[in-house]
Amino acid sequence: MDLALIIIGILLIIAGLIGSFVPVIPGPITAWVALLILHQTTFVSPDFTFLGITLSIAIGIFILDYFIPIIGAKKFGGTKLGIIGATLGLLVGLIFLGPLGIFLGTFTGAFIGELINNPDDKRTALKAASGSLIGFITGVFLKFSITVFFGYYFFKILLEN
Repeated sequence: MDLALIIIGILLIIAGLIGSFVPVIPGPITAWVALLILHQTTFVSPDFTFLGITLSIAIGIFILDYFIPIIGAKKFGGTKLGIIGATLGLLVGLIFLGPLGIFLGTFTGAFIGELINNPDDKRTALKAASGSLIGFITGVFLKFSITVFFGYYFFKILLEN
C-alpha cells in the first residue's frame, strides 16, 4: 500500500510541475496533495503543522495566480479585453504550439484584445501585451518555485524515513 501511495505522490509532483505552466492543472495544490498522501504512509507520521502551512502557501499562490497577470496588464495600461485575449491566447497557443504557445499565445492574445479595444493605439496594445506576459511569467515562476519546494520536501521526507 505504501508503495502505491509513494508512486501516486511522485506522479502528483510531476503533474504539479506541469501544472505550473499549464493553466488547467493547479500546480502547487496538486503537489501539496502529494505531500498529504506521503503523510498517509505507515512510515511517515503526520505533521499537521507542516501540512497546514504548506496548504496555506499552495492556496495563496493559487489565488495570487489569478491576480498577478491582471495586475501586470493594468500596470502596463491593459484593459479587460486585453486580459480576456491573453487568457484565450494562452489556451489557443497551448493547443496549437505546445509549450512555446503558452508564451506566444498569451502575448498575441493580449495584443489582439487591446487592438480590438482601441484599433488605433498599437503602442499601448504592445505595452499592455508585454505587461500581461510579464504577469503570466511571474505567476508561472511562483507556481514552479513552490511546486519544486514541495517536491524537494516530498523526497526529503521520503528518503529520511
